[in-house]
Amino acid sequence: MAVGFAEQIVYAAPQRGSVRWPHQTGVLPRQADGFRHRADLAEVLDAATDGGTAGRCQVLSGVGGVGKTQLAAHHARCMWQAGEVDLLVWVTASSRESILAAYAQAAGETLGGPLSAPERAASAFLAWLHPRPPSDGSGCRWLVVLDDVADPGHLRGLWPPSSPSGRTLVTTRRRDAALTGPERSLVEVGLFTPSEAAAYLSDTLAVHGRHESPEQLAALAMDLGCLPLALSQAAAYLIDADMDCATYRTRLADRNTALNTLLPDPSGLPDDQAVTVTAAWSLSLEQANRTRPRDLARPMLQLAAMLDANGIPAGVVTSPPVLTYLAAQRAATSPSHASEPPQTTAEEATSTLRTLHRLNLIDHTPTSPHRAVRVHQLIQRAVRDTLPVGHIESCARAAADALMAAWPEVDRDIALAQVLRANAETLRSLAEDALWRPGPHPLLLRSGQSLGKAGQATAARNYMRRLVDTSQSRLGADDPHTLNARRSLAWWQGEAGDPTTAVATLTSLLPHQQRLLGPDHPDTLSTRSDLGHWQRYAGDTAGAVTTFALLLTDQQRLLGPDHPDTLITRHDLAHCQARNGDFAAGANALAELLPRLKETLGAEHPTTLLTRHDLAFWQSKASGDTEHAVRALTQLLPDMERVLGPEHHHAQITRSNLANFQGEAGDAAGAVTTLTALLADRKRVLGAEHPRTLLTCSDLIRWQARTEDHATVTKAFTDLLEKMQQVLGPDHPTTLKTRSYLARFWDETGNAADAIRELTALLADQERILGPQHPDTVTTRDQLAHRRG
Repeated sequence: MAVGFAEQIVYAAPQRGSVRWPHQTGVLPRQADGFRHRADLAEVLDAATDGGTAGRCQVLSGVGGVGKTQLAAHHARCMWQAGEVDLLVWVTASSRESILAAYAQAAGETLGGPLSAPERAASAFLAWLHPRPPSDGSGCRWLVVLDDVADPGHLRGLWPPSSPSGRTLVTTRRRDAALTGPERSLVEVGLFTPSEAAAYLSDTLAVHGRHESPEQLAALAMDLGCLPLALSQAAAYLIDADMDCATYRTRLADRNTALNTLLPDPSGLPDDQAVTVTAAWSLSLEQANRTRPRDLARPMLQLAAMLDANGIPAGVVTSPPVLTYLAAQRAATSPSHASEPPQTTAEEATSTLRTLHRLNLIDHTPTSPHRAVRVHQLIQRAVRDTLPVGHIESCARAAADALMAAWPEVDRDIALAQVLRANAETLRSLAEDALWRPGPHPLLLRSGQSLGKAGQATAARNYMRRLVDTSQSRLGADDPHTLNARRSLAWWQGEAGDPTTAVATLTSLLPHQQRLLGPDHPDTLSTRSDLGHWQRYAGDTAGAVTTFALLLTDQQRLLGPDHPDTLITRHDLAHCQARNGDFAAGANALAELLPRLKETLGAEHPTTLLTRHDLAFWQSKASGDTEHAVRALTQLLPDMERVLGPEHHHAQITRSNLANFQGEAGDAAGAVTTLTALLADRKRVLGAEHPRTLLTCSDLIRWQARTEDHATVTKAFTDLLEKMQQVLGPDHPTTLKTRSYLARFWDETGNAADAIRELTALLADQERILGPQHPDTVTTRDQLAHRRG
């Protein structure tokens, strides 16, 4: 029989002679050793209700092991000891039967005798709790605590009534909408703060004469995710095993050690705890897996356990690879699903996430799509511990496929790319072997490339160096994947400010590719393209022109004149021709190429945008019309930032050159403003010592020289050159460029002797490093001749 308050229940007023007041029904859990007072939650629980009813029923919700029961028991104990309640009822609410039994017991103790059936007794008790007229004389102050509600449906018809003289506290791992409403408020119970967690460990161990360093305790607290139940059980294990924190942390970090083996056995749990922390979660997972859509919660949580606890993008957990994985796992574990469609729908995946969220196994926040799913690190560990080795591999490959499916081709969204890299790194650290079988997963290379494209060129170089070493160890030096990783390493060596080493790496790699893959293989052609690129940046512009000219001939033969790679090489060749001193030829080639790029690749393709930039740059150099360059780059910059993102390398180059053309057009103040903002961005994205950051510093000082006093500018140039020589070396192109700026500054301020001395030394270095015909060398020679004349 469903119990409802609409029934006409005849209740009796409590007989003062039959029960002793104040009265308690049920046993409160004893206060845990080392119980931590949590002032913020205590304030919420103690807050008086200002004319409303929501505060009279508070639902404490949180992940299993967060300390909800202890908080409720402490609050109830404080109210009881302060004389604020006449009747305290503690209900173990894990099932409907246990709730009915507790209500029946309370009815028997308060209403003068047992009733015939638990349902009727419960109805009588709840009716008695209803507010009554003061003339009744029987209204008492009551507190009902419903501890560990496993299913909101268990409380259907059994919620204590809203009464000005009564309070209800509920603890649950659930956060279903049915638990809250106009008369019930949700109180989220979170983890300990790091300081609370470390203090708990320190106090608990100290009781047993154990004293560990504060650093080790703080680190262990973070290793355990500041989860109260895990902290208490780990402390008990340390004491029983006579193990120090450092040893425990080492074993905890060993992924071959199951978490359960680092917790007390059930007979040795502290504070009258009934289950280990891992068992507490397994019950919730079983319940989630039985919820519609059935048999998807477990594989979804298994997949999330392989990714970053701090946030998994929404696009990952609903991607096609995840849907395929979920369907396969459901069919494999439950024969009843064998006849269902081969792929789970995105709606089912989202519904599964909501189920896991309602049971506090994950946090699912669709409004934060970059970090839509968060999972406590120990829940992840407990889930992974249950996976067979073969299942870990299939789960890891599915997670890697999902990350690749969600990763945009161009990392326009820097925040999203950062989250994807964090997830990829977590996956690699957990299951690297799976990502190399049967061959290296593309995610391994994509992660490093994204790192570099985010401006972290040095980190990308170091990542690629490790990838090359791992590939050589696992696959051999001649494997195509190893060769491809070496090419990527060379690229990021150059981007990290060492184009000479990049040229050396590519020069060494090319014969191996030609021998193993063939001279016409796409990877071989790509290496030749990269070689020309870094030859140019290393100062060998003539060599780059030769490399690109030969490559273009082969690409036109192999790929055709309109292939994207062929068109990109045409751009690179034209740019190098201009860089080598033939401004007009380069500009004309770019002007001829631009319409073909727009038609073939599209107006917003990165190469099309870069060609627009280079065309404006070299046309200005050829004609001397700097105002045209300012107009063209001003129009281009918004397109660059919209398509590629404001922190993309090409967008920042456009800003840099726009500033320099502003200065050359007579707007030194505008150049300083643009470069000041760019310098701040480059320091943030690339770091203070990246070659491009230092070059921006040099450009900024160059235009500040138009308005600043002589001594200030001289010191700024001198300090910058000293830093460049330490960081980049005296022969780096950026160092040479800054020396030319300093010589020009001395020349323009009438310091002829210093200008001639610097130009003479610079010319000798440029002829040695760049060659006598390099455009920068020619410019310095002309300046020196003019000054001497």
